Amino acid sequence: MTASSHDVVIMGGGLAGLTLAMQLKGRFPDLTILVIERHRHPVPLAAHKVGESTVEIAAHYFAHTLGLRDHLERDHIHKFGFRFFFSDGKDDLANVTESGVRRVFPTPSYQLDRGVLENYLAEEAVCRGIELRGGAVVRSFGIIQGDEPHTLRYVDDSGEHEAQARWLIDASGRAGLIRRKFDFTRDNGHHANAVWFRMEGRMDIDGWCNDADWQNRCVPPERWRSTNHLCGPGYWLWLIPLSSGAHSVGIVADAEMHPIEGMRTFDKAMQWMHKHQPLVARDLEKRRDGLLDFAFLRNYSYTTTRMFSADRWALTGEAGAFLDPFYSPGSDFIAIANTYITMLVGHDLAGEPVAPWARLYERLFFSFYENTLQMYRDQYPLFGDPEVMPIKVVWDYAYYWGVLCQLMFQNRLGDAALFAALGPELESARVLNIAMQAFFRRWHSVSRQRNTGVMLDQGELDWFHQMNNGLHDELSHEDLVDRLRTNVALLQSLAGSIVARAAEDDPDLADGVTPMPAPGPALFTRVA
Repeated sequence: MTASSHDVVIMGGGLAGLTLAMQLKGRFPDLTILVIERHRHPVPLAAHKVGESTVEIAAHYFAHTLGLRDHLERDHIHKFGFRFFFSDGKDDLANVTESGVRRVFPTPSYQLDRGVLENYLAEEAVCRGIELRGGAVVRSFGIIQGDEPHTLRYVDDSGEHEAQARWLIDASGRAGLIRRKFDFTRDNGHHANAVWFRMEGRMDIDGWCNDADWQNRCVPPERWRSTNHLCGPGYWLWLIPLSSGAHSVGIVADAEMHPIEGMRTFDKAMQWMHKHQPLVARDLEKRRDGLLDFAFLRNYSYTTTRMFSADRWALTGEAGAFLDPFYSPGSDFIAIANTYITMLVGHDLAGEPVAPWARLYERLFFSFYENTLQMYRDQYPLFGDPEVMPIKVVWDYAYYWGVLCQLMFQNRLGDAALFAALGPELESARVLNIAMQAFFRRWHSVSRQRNTGVMLDQGELDWFHQMNNGLHDELSHEDLVDRLRTNVALLQSLAGSIVARAAEDDPDLADGVTPMPAPGPALFTRVA
């Protein structure tokens, strides 16, 4: 048995583990880092993993924090934003409400081919001086309290090995080696299931409708580059293109409204799609022989009681907590957890006590997680509502761009002084978000659900476009405080606009709502 000693050992060499290793090595070049991964590289293209779509935080993290922008631009697809069709049971996209953008927003995001990305990350990690052991399985590990190193045993083709690590990181995905060993897993109250698969060849959603006006609503007319959501009551279906030429398809549904038993095989999923999304089913029927993989996941959302420890261990990615694939927050929370872990290692290297920072970063991580969870829990019944859901998407994005993105883009996730200065404002934003998610449910209960052939262009909302455009601004501490306060005030006035819009249909909706400012930011022109 061979023995080795490392500053950091990472159990898991998928997306979370490899990006953490690269972030740590970039920040602290002298660190010795071992990554243990059970799969061998290279992994297959169109790999059997979820998480192809990125949004702004993850795109910024990959491109700027890790220095991967050239790879993203060269080897992946520049995303045409999120796009939503309220098309349950419909076979004519020109006659349903579409919400998205006609032109790409300024801050880029990407459709990632996970196989292409993870193979590149593995090669790049080795080039940057990180030791990667592929085809290796962790047999046991010991979490040691105090200042002694953690211990780990693993086996690969060359035999059994023992390693010691000052820092032990669990990036093992849903296996959750540390989370399961210490029984940290908890039900978060959000119960949904998913099935997904990849098909050879591109699914050209732009060719599904011959209406010239519909085709020309986007500039260029390339809806296929979007993360396309085809929505109905209790579910949404994704279409995501991959740079390898395959297309990813997934169905995500409320566990009670659309039980997993009705879609847990490809044939059953096809039957479900023929009923709920016939245009997708019709396209897939032509290419059945191109099925590359199929998987399903029951009750995919969960949380954990711990993420970071003063005893120099931590969780990242799905080894810790997972929210929901809607809005693609998975890679965002990898970026957030990895950044906190990198800061903790930095405190340790500086000889500072880790405990107070571990408590602070864990509390902040869970606050971001819980605030985002509000956007999903009990919300799936309204996903098919063509009036409420486009407004909810604008609210959710304004909250995301206005608060969390600002902290990440300005590298202030761990700025204790900033959080102290803005405590009342951030707390009011949190409370307001909870209230607005409940309001969306109320509104949906009386919504007329008008569904006409209209394009709701998020880019025509000038204030919304400006929020996206300003994400890469370089701000001083004072300027960031001012911006966050301005954004919280904007959210408060946006809530007033939303309540006023809903009250046009049913004045009773405004009853019992905490008094809000007069309507502020503009919303979409009401559909007739």
